[in-house]
Amino acid sequence: MIDTLLLPFQFPFMQNAFWIALLVAPPAALLSCFLVMKGWALMGDAVSHAILPGVVIAYLAGIPLLIGAFAAGMGCALLTGYLSANSRVKQDTVMGVVFSGMFAVGLILFVAFPSDAHLDHILFGNMLGVGTADLWTTGIISAVVCTILQLKWPDLLLHAFDPAQAQASGLPTAWLHYGLLAILSLTIVATLSSVGLILAIALLVTPGAIAYLTVRSFGWMLVVATGICLFSMVVGVYLAFHLDSAPAPTIVIVLTVIFAMAFVRRVVLTHRQSVSA
Repeated sequence: MIDTLLLPFQFPFMQNAFWIALLVAPPAALLSCFLVMKGWALMGDAVSHAILPGVVIAYLAGIPLLIGAFAAGMGCALLTGYLSANSRVKQDTVMGVVFSGMFAVGLILFVAFPSDAHLDHILFGNMLGVGTADLWTTGIISAVVCTILQLKWPDLLLHAFDPAQAQASGLPTAWLHYGLLAILSLTIVATLSSVGLILAIALLVTPGAIAYLTVRSFGWMLVVATGICLFSMVVGVYLAFHLDSAPAPTIVIVLTVIFAMAFVRRVVLTHRQSVSA
């Protein structure tokens, strides 16, 4: 019985999968809190989809895929900001147009220029094929993103709640805005080898949404979101081994179940408070 429970930890590819899960969870969870508070869930979806053409172009040019992914993600974010600021179209509409267009361009490029890269690994991740280079790259990105968010979270929080007050307080709102977009692109790049482009949005929204339903303090929201994301990713990888399923979708299912439990708990507490009042 014990041997069966510990079996996943005996294989090198599973050990790397657990390591990449532990490295990806903290930056994704911390960033998800800011995206939820700022209402940028669709922005994370847009940037994650828009990375595909950058990945394909980087592969064709023979440069690291991470460079192409980051450039495409930032390009999508900047283009979305420019179009929303210089047109009557709302930002969510612009994001829908931009990310779907860039995603379509990426698919066309991938089909037009056949390569050894597997599209399903790019879209859905390949946690069981993670190597040492992926671990180092993800670890460095994770350390950079977590450090910046921990140092600047009060300024980013004020900017998320009230940009006008943040500007009146003398904060560099433009730097905070585009800095958060850069961090978003970096985080999605870090999740590229694990959960892929399509499922990355789950890591960038669900942990923060669960914490938002659970606690009232933003500081505790960061802690709870990180803990939930770490738990979900480790449990998802572990269950995927025994269920013979793909790790990334299993992780998303675990997160979704926890969100449903948090939502039901919030509804019950709200009902009890209304009855007692």
